[in-house]
Amino acid sequence: MATVISSFCTSLDGFVARPDDSVGPLFDWHHSGDVEVRPPGYPLTLRVSEASARHWREMIERRGAFVCGRRLFDHTRGWGGRPPLGVPTFVVSHRPPPEDWPARTEAPYTFVGDLESAVAKATAVAGEGIVSVSGANLAQQCLRAGLLDEVWMDLVPVLLGEGIRYLDDVNEVRLSDPTIINGAKVTHLRYRVER
Repeated sequence: MATVISSFCTSLDGFVARPDDSVGPLFDWHHSGDVEVRPPGYPLTLRVSEASARHWREMIERRGAFVCGRRLFDHTRGWGGRPPLGVPTFVVSHRPPPEDWPARTEAPYTFVGDLESAVAKATAVAGEGIVSVSGANLAQQCLRAGLLDEVWMDLVPVLLGEGIRYLDDVNEVRLSDPTIINGAKVTHLRYRVER
């Protein structure tokens, strides 16, 4: 069965982006080492520490499906028709895709009207892999609805002071002790959601 996770680069004060959606220094650790990682679906090469490379490779090896909200889809312009990690992507939206986005006919995007259906479809496609939920608001909705199995954080040693919070507006949720992976300029934390 698939594992549903949310994973974000997060500042020490809990922000995943600035108020204008820019990430500022949150991705600086992607260039803090000498081990190359090329995530499928992304037109970039990361240069990270060996520990961070292992963290990335596990996500790449276990990738199964991706769920995002319409805001993130629009902000990235559909990733140019190439979804993150190169997996089937389910976009939670009440609106059809925009007519002017640079879609490619082979881009595996499915627009779904509600979160629970999107997660169910992604889980069915992912098999034993990871379903990655992206977008802070979507992650919060998943936590409130009991749909997340794990919460991952790439904790970056920076304070943003304001912006979009990763875990805002969530009632009490208990998490396991973390799995901790120390990288260069980042600490990777993984928690299981306790039910």
